[in-house]
Amino acid sequence: MSENVECVVIGAGVVGLAVARALALRGLGPIVVEAERAIGTGTSSRNSEVIHAGIYYPRGSLKAVLCVEGRRRLYAYCADRGVEHRRCGKLIVATSEEQLPALRSIAEAARANGVDDLRWLEADAARSLEPELCCVAALESPSTGIVDSHGLMLALRGDLEAAGGMVALGAPVLHGRVSPGTIVLEIGGDAPMELHARRVVNCAGLNAQAVARTIDGVPPQSVPPIYYAKGNYFSLSGRAPFSRLVYPIPERAGLGVHLTLDLAGRARFGPDVEWIDSIDYTVDPRRADRFYAEIRRYWPRLPDGALQPAYAGIRPKLHAPNEPSRDFSIQGPKEHGIPGLVNLYGIESPGLTASLAIAERVADALGD
Repeated sequence: MSENVECVVIGAGVVGLAVARALALRGLGPIVVEAERAIGTGTSSRNSEVIHAGIYYPRGSLKAVLCVEGRRRLYAYCADRGVEHRRCGKLIVATSEEQLPALRSIAEAARANGVDDLRWLEADAARSLEPELCCVAALESPSTGIVDSHGLMLALRGDLEAAGGMVALGAPVLHGRVSPGTIVLEIGGDAPMELHARRVVNCAGLNAQAVARTIDGVPPQSVPPIYYAKGNYFSLSGRAPFSRLVYPIPERAGLGVHLTLDLAGRARFGPDVEWIDSIDYTVDPRRADRFYAEIRRYWPRLPDGALQPAYAGIRPKLHAPNEPSRDFSIQGPKEHGIPGLVNLYGIESPGLTASLAIAERVADALGD
């Protein structure tokens, strides 16, 4: 079966659904094709569900700009659509005097990114907010929050379908080719079809590079390498004695072993990052051993035996383990020369927070 359509979005994670919603609201009637049989089964459902303020990213980067814009959009959207969320706040903590310069640098970088509500707390002030906390100083980020990521994706899907879009599950992209004025996609699954689309947005996340390489006509040199950074998370038995998220000073591979909360108040710790060659979501219980020492730097009273394996998430990195971190890559026709095609690569944290802002950026790139 062959069908001519205006727009196809590949991938039904939070970014793909947000992009499809934005395109549907512009009257483009997108079809979202998703290889799995449910929405958001990859990176979108395997993260900390944090709404980030936009603190850590280089000034002027897409991560910085889209995180700050996306955070504002996301809070407003969740309030409007009844998506469960909480602006719980976060403390970034220095646990030694030697870390104080790094904490001040974080504050300066945040201000440069437009995060203007951070508050410096001395140790006593931080402990007045979180009595179990051990630190020499902290930054309070009241704009940080948490969100029900699946509830968010359901709301986005509802909006795009109400605006004339649709989602096809169990519909992997097998092959594609660029033709004059159109992009042809061969779709597999239970109802195979051939879609001839004027516009295609590749939001396939961990598989974005693989999808791009299946489309004949996409310049191979335009497809960046991908590296998998696996984050292992552990949960706390019992309720955590914290009401805010707690993050240590960031490490090179990520943001350190931080404490996040879900909407029920349960605590999760992670990520313990390992670089892997293939997608694997198993969590080795032995990895908890190093968590205890890291967590006790800011929560000394963490009980022995309190951590259990929770889940793992994988981020699609655009840099190798020993290379500098790279920005989001949103490639349009200017980058690869194919009219109507946008490829999204390396959409990791803060992709959830930035999703609505990314969607508007993509919709603008494709035009009305």
